Amino acid sequence: MARPLRIEFAGGLYHITSRGNARQHIYFDNRDRTTFLELIDKTRTRFDWYIHAYCLMSNHYHLLIETGTPTLAKGMKLLNGSYTQYFNRKHRRVGHLFQGRYKAILVDKESYLLELARYIVLNPVRARMVRSAGQWDWSSYRATAGHTDQEQLLTTDWILACLASKKKQAQDRYCSFVKAGRNQPSPWERLKNQIYLGDDQFVEEMQCKLDPDQSLNDIPRKQKLAPPKPIDYFARKFRDRTEAMARAYLSQHFTLEEVGRAFGVSYATVSRAVKRYEQECQM
Repeated sequence: MARPLRIEFAGGLYHITSRGNARQHIYFDNRDRTTFLELIDKTRTRFDWYIHAYCLMSNHYHLLIETGTPTLAKGMKLLNGSYTQYFNRKHRRVGHLFQGRYKAILVDKESYLLELARYIVLNPVRARMVRSAGQWDWSSYRATAGHTDQEQLLTTDWILACLASKKKQAQDRYCSFVKAGRNQPSPWERLKNQIYLGDDQFVEEMQCKLDPDQSLNDIPRKQKLAPPKPIDYFARKFRDRTEAMARAYLSQHFTLEEVGRAFGVSYATVSRAVKRYEQECQM
């Protein structure tokens, strides 16, 4: 199966996840977590990264990073490679620690940085490991909220500036913003072409940043789709409303939210329509 291309450029914002091989734990104790954060700081310094948010879970981690220079691949090689060496040496293990390549989602900073920063620190709450984001010591929440000092590792100014002009007021609003996001739908409902979180214009701009010398043989089908038909095309062509919504979404050019807005329903209704249509096709 072809792997998504990495688009690297100065100022790129990425949501990064990497999981333990066979879902194994990648941190056994707090020393492991502390070492991993130290390696993030080392990588940040060496490759000109800005860390907007992070969360260390048991068998995976989340990072929201902005690259000052196009160094995503080099930085991730250092981070995951160095930590694997440390982990195997300390715990007397051999072989791969992480499952395949890390996953990198290219994010529209203006539209989604705040939402993703919230989504990331709420992971332990959704996993029912803690009741509130502030109870988890291994995320960026406490530092962004002003409860601890991680000035060197984290870049919090951009997130806080989006909420208020005064730092204390921005930190209070950040806490409220995170708390209010507990029951919000996942931002991944709006993911496009496997690797983009942004509108159509953002996707088009990112596609233009692809290396012209890079082989297109490695681009998955979702990343080289034909130009989309408008959503109302599906409404006109298919009399059955369920089929029209399902086919619009399955064209892979629209998110559940976008289809829902066009048909005047919620994204959950579109999701159910897609499942129903797929089930009927399998009969």
